[in-house]
This record gives sequence, C-alpha cells and structure tokens, in this order.
Amino acid sequence: MKVAIIGAGASGMAAALQAAWQGADVTLFERNDQPGRKLLVTGSGRCNISNAAAAAEKYTCADPAWMADLLARFGVQDVIAWLAALGIPVRQTSDGWYYPLSDSAQSVVEAFSGALRLAGVNLAASARVTSIRARGQGFTVSYSRDQAEQQAAFDRVVVAAGGRAQPALGSRGELFPELERLGHTVLPLRPALAPVLADLGGLQPLQGMRLDAGVTLWQGSRCLSGTRGNLIFTKWGLNGPAVMDLSHHVSARPQANLHLSLDALAFVQDEFDRLLAQKRTSRLPARVFLGAFFPPRAAGIFLKNARLPEEAPLGQVEDSALEHLVKYLKDIRLPVKGLRGFEYCQLSAGGVPVNQADPLTLESRLVKGLFLAGETLDVVGPCGGYNLQFAFSSGVLAGKAAAGQPA
Repeated sequence: MKVAIIGAGASGMAAALQAAWQGADVTLFERNDQPGRKLLVTGSGRCNISNAAAAAEKYTCADPAWMADLLARFGVQDVIAWLAALGIPVRQTSDGWYYPLSDSAQSVVEAFSGALRLAGVNLAASARVTSIRARGQGFTVSYSRDQAEQQAAFDRVVVAAGGRAQPALGSRGELFPELERLGHTVLPLRPALAPVLADLGGLQPLQGMRLDAGVTLWQGSRCLSGTRGNLIFTKWGLNGPAVMDLSHHVSARPQANLHLSLDALAFVQDEFDRLLAQKRTSRLPARVFLGAFFPPRAAGIFLKNARLPEEAPLGQVEDSALEHLVKYLKDIRLPVKGLRGFEYCQLSAGGVPVNQADPLTLESRLVKGLFLAGETLDVVGPCGGYNLQFAFSSGVLAGKAAAGQPA
C-alpha cells in the first residue's frame, strides 16, 4: 500500500509512523525543510502533549458524539502509551497537563524524526503539494520541489497539512481548495486560541501582569462561554489561556458587540469572604486587605477603579462602598475589539466539518481512500494539551486505516 501523508506536523508524523509500522510504503510531504516545526513551539517550547481531562465535551466541533467515538477508540492513555513506545515518556502535572519528562519540545521532535527514519518513511521535505487528484482506485499528488513540478501516484492519501495558524512555520491552509474541489465543505478559516484585543480602560496600568481569574464572554445580555485560568494584561488587550480559550467565539462573530467579564475573585472567593468577615470591623486598610489576594499594583488599581481610598480602614467603609468593590471585582467589564491575527494564534478554527470523516478511521465519507487528520478538521480544544491530543489521536487512526488496517 503506497500512502502519501501531507504535512509533517504532529498529526502527519503520527499518521506516517503508524502507516509505516503497518507495512505501508509511506511518503511524508512537508513544505518546510524539516518536520515538526510547529511542534517545537508548543507549550512554550515544553510540548504540552495531552491533558487528563481530555473528553468530548471539552472540544468545539460539529458533533460531540463524533469526538466521543474518536477518543474512545484512541484516547489519552493510548496516546501516552504510543509516545512511550517512541521513547517519549511523559509526566502529569498536578492540574492534569502532560509534558515529556525532558520538558523539551526539541527532544520530542528529535524522537519523531528518528522514529520516521527507522520506520523507513520517505520524507519529502521542502515539497509543497499543489493538487490531489483521484485516479481510478488511487490518487495523483502533484507537488513543487527543487523548483520543479513533480507528480507521484498513491493508493491512499492522508491530509494533515494544518490550518492557517502561525503561517511563518508553514501552515497556510493552501490545500483546502483541493478538498473543496473533491466535494468537501470547507468552513472559513479563522483564528482560535488567539490573544484578545480589548479596551483595558482603567486597567491599563496592569500591562505585563498575570492574574488567575474567571472570564466570561458576552454578546449583549447573552453569555456565549466562560472559562477559568491565567490571563496576561498587555498593551493591546489580554493574553493567556483564560481568554485564548474563548477566542474562537470572538472570531465567529466579527461584527458583534462583545465584552469580557473578569471575575478577579474566582480563585480566592472563599479566602476573601473568610478574611473579610474577620476584618470587617477592624482598622485594617483596604489596600492591605486586597494585598492579601493581589499584587500591590493590582490592589491599588482595583481600589481606584472602585473609588475606594487605599488607606480607608475596613471598619469605616460603608456597606454600600464595600458591596460596590466586591461587585466590581467579580464583574470587571472590558469591551472586545477583536483578535490578533493568524500569526499570533496557536490554532485555526474552520476547515472540514468532522461529520464528513469517519471518527474511527478518519477516512473521508465523500472520497474513498482519502483521510483527514489534525487541523484539517474543524475542531477546537482549549489550551492545555487538548489539541495535540486530537492531533495524535486522529493521526494514528488515519495512518492505521490508510495502511489498510482498520483500528
């Protein structure tokens, strides 16, 4: 079985290895001069491989049952065992995030590269695939390499070429017109896991500061989604997982009037209530009280925005003023102005809807012998290893099935 894998990212390398291990003659096409370039930057260079909480309900896609079927066939523990067989042992953090023991994305890419060589995969690097044509029982793949146009025939093709996130690393979404020509629906590509452009208003002085908070995204009086996690104040808005996890909802509504609500007490509510009850009638200054939960600069800004004097003793603060402070801390509203572009996001939403592929084999339901994996499909998971989990799961299942061995 001659199998072409297009794209040497996480899903493409997984598909190539699995197909080769099943005995297929595999050619892995990659437009960069080496595989795994995007994998090198995942997890801030540490490669956040998966998450213990990875489950269908954590993902946004056309059919949650489809995702449940895929993860039931090849889930978190399957990926961990599969990576261990490659020589990539992992560790789990207290919050359930999985990283390689090396804490190095570079070591993960090197392990993949070595495994590809040992498996006999033909790596066609610096090769840009330009077309996929169905021919009889197989396909003709056209590609540009060494300033020459070339063609090769294959029995099966796995498209794992990614979306448009981080185009400098090779993802430009150039094969989606081919998939559309082959009969697939292709939803417009848009940024996901992206920093959010927002008007910080009175929070401008917090630029550069990190804060754990609850974050909800609103369209008027309608709550679109919410999350909890770390965020970073920047000169143009907000960054960090807490807002990046909501960004695909923003890009889906480019003309909508949206705002974020920050709950600064989300992670400290019980301690806040307990200390406030103890010190409510004391001479403890409001600044010192808030300083128990936030850095001094943040405590000062929060008090200023709530119009409460920093040195005001808690015992002398009116109930109404204190209620106003608590209400402000639990609902800090920031108008959303958009997202930073594809060059700043970790993932792109859009592409082929999942219901156009079989969740157990990733074979296209429209073109026999064509398989779709990774970011080719319209799937968005939150930060924390969920998207690499999907990349590995879909790649392994696609490679196994493409080699003629159903999962």
